[in-house]
Amino acid sequence: MVTPSTGPRAIATARRRGVGLMALAIVAAGVLPGSRADARQARPAPATEATAPRAHGDPIMAIVSIKAQKVTFYDSEGWIWRAPVSTGVSGRETPAGVFAVLEKDKDHHSTLYDDAWMPNMQRITWNGVALHGGPLPGYAASHGCVRMPYGFAEKLFDRTFIGMRVIIAPGDVAPVDFSHPALFVPSADALSGAPSRATTLAREAEDAAKLADEAKAAAAAAERDAKSLKASLRKLEQAKARSEAELKSADRKLAAAKTDQAKAQAEDARQKAATQTTETAAQLEAAKSDSVAKLTAAATTKDAAKAAAAKKTETAKAAEEAKLATEPVSVYISRSTQMLYVRRNTHKPARDGGGEVFDTSLESPVTIRDPDRPLGTHVFTAVAQNGAGLRWTAVTIDDGDDAKDALDRITIPKDVLARIAPTAVPRSSIIVSDEPLSSETNYRTEFVAVLSNQPQGGFITRKPTTNVDVVASGDEYDDGFGNMFQRSWDGQPMTSSRRRGPPPTYYRPVQPGWW
Repeated sequence: MVTPSTGPRAIATARRRGVGLMALAIVAAGVLPGSRADARQARPAPATEATAPRAHGDPIMAIVSIKAQKVTFYDSEGWIWRAPVSTGVSGRETPAGVFAVLEKDKDHHSTLYDDAWMPNMQRITWNGVALHGGPLPGYAASHGCVRMPYGFAEKLFDRTFIGMRVIIAPGDVAPVDFSHPALFVPSADALSGAPSRATTLAREAEDAAKLADEAKAAAAAAERDAKSLKASLRKLEQAKARSEAELKSADRKLAAAKTDQAKAQAEDARQKAATQTTETAAQLEAAKSDSVAKLTAAATTKDAAKAAAAKKTETAKAAEEAKLATEPVSVYISRSTQMLYVRRNTHKPARDGGGEVFDTSLESPVTIRDPDRPLGTHVFTAVAQNGAGLRWTAVTIDDGDDAKDALDRITIPKDVLARIAPTAVPRSSIIVSDEPLSSETNYRTEFVAVLSNQPQGGFITRKPTTNVDVVASGDEYDDGFGNMFQRSWDGQPMTSSRRRGPPPTYYRPVQPGWW
C-alpha cells in the first residue's frame, strides 16, 4: 500500500522543500548566481606553462595579458613559451602599454619592500616595474610587477636581451601577419654594405682620433714654445731698455766730467754701455724675426689641431651611424605630440649606472590625417627576412582604427625614411599610438608608453623620488625596486587619465646621441 506520506504528491512536496532549503543555504552562504563567488567559480581555467612543440629561435617579443593573467613569448614563427602570471592588484595595477627590457638582474632584492626576493628580474621601467619570478596565487596579487613562475623566469633569463619588446595588453592579444606599403623596405645593397662600411668607418675614426691626439700634442708643444718665446722677448726688451738707460746715464756723466781722468772713465763707461745696447738690440731684433716664424707655426699647428678634432668628431659620428645601421631600428609615432621618434641601442653602458644607452638623436614632426580621431595603439614588428624584404606582424592593444587604417593616415617624412628604411633588419619595429611617450622614456630606454585609459596604480605609486612610502602588507613578495635607481629621468611626477582623448605630454627630448 502506498500511504499519503510516501505517495507521489508527498515526494514532490519534499523535493520542493529540499530545493527551498538549498536556496536558503545558498543565500546564507552569500553564493547567488551572478555573485562574486559564483563568478570566481566560473572563471576560465588559468593558463599553464607550455612550450611550443617545435624548434624555436630567440624571442622577439613578450605579450602579457592582464585579462588572461598569462605571458607569451614569440619568435619569428609564432609563440614559443607560455606561462601564467600574477599582475598588480586593484589600486596598484600593472600598467598596460608598450615597454622593452632595460636591465636584467639574476638575484635582485627589493630595497623598497623589505628586501623581497625578485629572482631573474627583467626591468621594463626605471621606476620599478619588471618581470620576475614570484608566487602565483592564481589571480592578480603583485604591486605592479609581472610575476612569472620561478622556473619559467629562470629558464627565460639568459634567452632575452636588452631592448626586447614587452607588450602589456588589457585583453588577450597575439601578433598577426601584416603587410602595408608604409612598412620599411630595406635595400639589399645597403644591407650587404652596412657591416663593411661600419668596419671601414670605425677604422677611419680610430685613425682620425690618433691624428687628432697627435695634433693636439703638437699644438700644446707649440703653445708652450710660443709662451717661452714671448717670455724671452720680454726679457730682451727689458735688457735693451736697461742698456739704453745706462748709455744715457754714461752720456750725462761724460758731459759733466771736468778732469781728463774723469772724462776718460766716463768715455770708457759710455763705450761699454753703447756696445751692450747694440748687442741687446741685435738680439731683440733676431728674436723678433725668429718669433714671427715660430708664432706663425704655432698658429698653424693650433689650426691643424682644431681641424683634426673636427675630423675626429665627424668620423666618430659617421662610424657610430654606420654601426647603428646594423642594429634593429625602433620608431614611435605619437598622435598626441604629432612627432616621430627613433631609437637604436648603442650597447654602451649608461654613464650613471644601470642599463645601456639608446641613440636618441633623430626626432621629426609627422603628418597624421584627421589628427583629432584616435589611431589606437599598434605595434608592428619585422620578425624575419622575407626574400629581399621583411616579414611583419601587428599587435593591437588599444581601441581606435584598425592597424591598416592607422598606417594609412600617417605620412613619414621622406628624409627620415631614407635614413632608416634601407638598413632595417629583423626586430625593427614601428609603434603607432595616441599616447605620448612616458616620462620613463630617456636615453637609457627604448620606448615606454602607457595607455592612459587603463588603470596605472602600480606605475603611478612608484614615485620618481627616493622618498617612497612603503605600503604595509602581509605579502612578503610585494614588488618594488626602492631607490637603487632614479625613479624618473627628469624627476617629474606621473599622472593618470582614464578619459579618452589626448593625454598630457610627459616626454622631453634629451641630449643628442650618436646618430
